Amino acid sequence: MDLKQTVLGIELGSTRIKAVLLDRNHLPIAGGSYEWENQFVNGVWTYSMQAVHTGLQACFADLKRDVKEKFGQELTTVGAIGVSAMMHGYLPFDANGKQLAEFRTWRNTITGEAAEKLTALFGFNIPQRWSIAHLYQAILNKESHIGDIARLTTLAGYIHYMFTGLHVMGVGEASGMFPIDSEKMDYDQTMVEKFDAVSGMSWKLRDILPRVLTAGESAGALTEAGARFLDPSGTLQAGIPVAPCEGDAGTGMAATNSVRVRTGNVSAGTSDFAMIVTDHALGVHREIDMVTTPAGAPVAMVHCNNCTSDINAWVELLSQFAEAIGAPQDKGALFTLLFKKALEGDPDCGGLLSFNYFSGEGVTDLDEGRPIFARTPNCAFTLPNFMRTHLLSALATLKIGLDILTQEESIAVDKLYGHGGFFKTPGVGQRMLSAAVGAPVSVMETAGEGGPYGMALLCAFMLWGGEGETLEDYLDNKVFASAKSSTLMADASDIDGFNAFLARYKKALPMEKAAIEVL
Repeated sequence: MDLKQTVLGIELGSTRIKAVLLDRNHLPIAGGSYEWENQFVNGVWTYSMQAVHTGLQACFADLKRDVKEKFGQELTTVGAIGVSAMMHGYLPFDANGKQLAEFRTWRNTITGEAAEKLTALFGFNIPQRWSIAHLYQAILNKESHIGDIARLTTLAGYIHYMFTGLHVMGVGEASGMFPIDSEKMDYDQTMVEKFDAVSGMSWKLRDILPRVLTAGESAGALTEAGARFLDPSGTLQAGIPVAPCEGDAGTGMAATNSVRVRTGNVSAGTSDFAMIVTDHALGVHREIDMVTTPAGAPVAMVHCNNCTSDINAWVELLSQFAEAIGAPQDKGALFTLLFKKALEGDPDCGGLLSFNYFSGEGVTDLDEGRPIFARTPNCAFTLPNFMRTHLLSALATLKIGLDILTQEESIAVDKLYGHGGFFKTPGVGQRMLSAAVGAPVSVMETAGEGGPYGMALLCAFMLWGGEGETLEDYLDNKVFASAKSSTLMADASDIDGFNAFLARYKKALPMEKAAIEVL
């Protein structure tokens, strides 16, 4: 295998770090992974930087093993490499590279005051997850480190800096730090000036934010230190071109060919979010984030903090039960079995109800979460209804946000793609999402690869894209022209059932609020 005719995408997701190696035909030929989990420490959802380093290196070592087993050669180089990660969050450093505060992830809902004040100041929705909200909240809190900040970045931006020594990032990732002007492909200067006027800091915002790059631009090369950071064994060579780092939203768009206007995708894993590339400006909605594609086009995003964590917890409980009765089950097979059971459930879940809120949820205006399963005495309490309830619950908050786009903003969607773990069992998550949105949903055969696959495609575009070729055309003509996908449309009973479930869900929201107060 000619290693220089491959591209490598790495993504640090909420529960797994994954690497995908693609060949010149954009097909996955090797992969690696590492499981990890966030911690709730002193009221903050975080990952330690040591966990980041350990996980990244273990994931790459797993990829090297896979390449060695399949091709009988060492992974010494690739044509290009790129990293993506969970968007948003807060990672401040001083001029000497010292980390000044714990990594505050997208999952935190501790920046309400800052988000509200910045939204009013900018006339632009600033969600609590965004880096600028975390920064302003630290200023409002008068945290001792704020005067020493020389570099503010995200998790992907941090790793890109470790790879290249460059404080840069892709425009899609940058759009989760601070609002982007899609005409200039840079931070909105008017809003930058407004922030500097109220921050009271000696530094200026542009002094500490990463430089913005668009898909296809060079974002440096892997340094010797960067190569050792990723591969301490010394096998990986320096000098590999590095693509602009991106967020999981941008890589999800690339992975599903959803970067053209009027296309959209839903990524569903630990969190879930819908991305719709818009063709007109929107009003300000606290439930809707405005971000960009990796090429800089405006995107309306409905982001929900909670999706599959509650499902995972229940499957783990059922796995323990299987072990207790002497019939242990493979976890993947158990997920498939239980997801398929959901198809046998009543369309409206037979009166069962679930709130999957492990953490706070901006769309429904909750700063904390309490997972709840509830039922009435006369409900149809069956395993199929139980599983279907959890699958619909995972999409309910997303549906509330999407209704704003489709009903209030008249956003039209020509194509909707699903990707992520929620869609791994063929036909199940796809059918539930179709019932939620009332539209056909397509899933590509590469959907399970998700973000790292999308990041690898962005590497391919940088390396192999033609002169003047757009990202949209490259994906359409060179990557997905013959891609295999399945499209499914839920039937009327599924759609009616989801709407009945959602009406019950909305009516019961005070129960979730009460649970936060008393539990």
